[in-house]
Formats: sequence, C-alpha cells, structure tokens
Amino acid sequence: MDRRLSRRRLAFATAAVAFLSAFPLYAGEPPLVAAAADLQPALEAIAAAFTAETGETVRLVFGSSGNFARQIRQGAPFALFLSADEQYVLELARDGLARDEGALYAVGRIALLVPAGSPLQPDGTLADLRAALADGRLKRLAIANPEHAPYGRRAEEALRHAGLWEAVRNRLVYGENVAQAAQFASTGAAQAGIVAYSLALSPKLTPGTAHALIPADWHQPLNQRMALLKSAGPVAERFYDFLRAPAARAIFRRSGFVLPDEQA
Repeated sequence: MDRRLSRRRLAFATAAVAFLSAFPLYAGEPPLVAAAADLQPALEAIAAAFTAETGETVRLVFGSSGNFARQIRQGAPFALFLSADEQYVLELARDGLARDEGALYAVGRIALLVPAGSPLQPDGTLADLRAALADGRLKRLAIANPEHAPYGRRAEEALRHAGLWEAVRNRLVYGENVAQAAQFASTGAAQAGIVAYSLALSPKLTPGTAHALIPADWHQPLNQRMALLKSAGPVAERFYDFLRAPAARAIFRRSGFVLPDEQA
C-alpha cells in the first residue's frame, strides 16, 4: 500500500476517534445533527425556529459532507445527516446506515466571492479571474477541498468549464470545508474564492465582501439530501419533519437555496 495513502487513512481514523470522544451521547441529551458547512446560517435559524415552536433543541455540527459520511461509517453518534451531495446519503442508505434514502431538502449554488480591497471583480463568468491569472493580480484562490467537499468539486467543475483549472491549480488554497474556504476569501487570505452562495449571502462574513453567482449549468447540480440515521429518536424525527415545513422552506429560500420542487 502507498505510504502516503496509509498515513492519510491513519489520520482519518485518528480524527474519527477524537471526534467520537468529543461528542458523547447521554440519555436525554438533544440529538446530534451533522450538517454540510454551507448550511450554517440557514440551519441555525431553522433550529431556533424549531425550538421556538416545540421547546425542543438539537445540537448542530457543521463540516464537509464527505468527512461526516466517513465518521458515520465509523460509528459517530449522529441522529440526522444533511449532506451537500445526495450521493453520500444514498450510499449510507444502501449500506443500511440510514433509515431510508431520506429526502431532498435544497439545491445549492456556487458564487465567486471577493473580499474588500481585492484586485478582482465579482464576475460570475470568471472573465476577470481569467484576466487576473494573465496579468498577475491573482495570487491565491480559495475553494473547499474537492476530495471530500461537494462544493469544492463543483468549484473545480466550474473552473474546468471555463478552461481555467490547469492555469489556476498552483494558486489554489483549500479549505477543509466550504465555510473555511469562504473565510479565506472574505478575510483577504485569498484574492477570491468559489464558495456556497448561501455563505456569500451570510451577514457573518467580513464586511465589504462582494459576490456573483456562477451559472448553474457550469457544474453538476448540488442536490442536497438529508436522512435520519439508525440512532434517531423522536426529537430528531420531529426536526426532520420541520425541515420540510413552510417555515424552514422559507429560510432555505432566503438563504440562497433553490427548493427541489421549485427548480426551473
């Protein structure tokens, strides 16, 4: 076996053990929800609305969908998984780790995000990014790691569509997840980033950022699917149902997501 691959698998296993010990479950505690990083602004608002309506709470953990899927396979005590790529949920269901194939809850979009003072323009066609590569204005471009982050894979697909992937590869800065990539871009650690539209809209970003949507047909759809896992109890079940209720749908919509039954 390749030594680098062995070290990588060992690192994943070590991280998983640390993760499991960090989130012990005790009787009566709120269920643990694993959610893709692009969901943080929307899901925090939805969880608050759920608590206001029911008096019940959930614990939200945000990260990359691929890492969560791996942790679930290693026994992480999640009750509900909201993935940015439906394939992770479908594979968990196929292998008996989720109750069923769950439901689509949103379709994501990607955007070019630039910080205040960036020499780049927020141009969704990436024309200015192309020019910045040629004239030296672009030193670093942030994206999520395509190895395990769906938004990173879609960023790569968009760059390939524009014919820029090979030219930009040595200037990429990888976030562990799309929220970290957005942080790199919004704080000026990179001159720009290709990130989740939902995060580009977030008021929590560093002030002065600007963004532009990248055409949806430049990449594969970001069909986002959720499913209850085997350990889910009544509170997780009620939160799962709430995520498809009108109040949650409205929050997803204003957070920049397309609802699955409202696609053009």
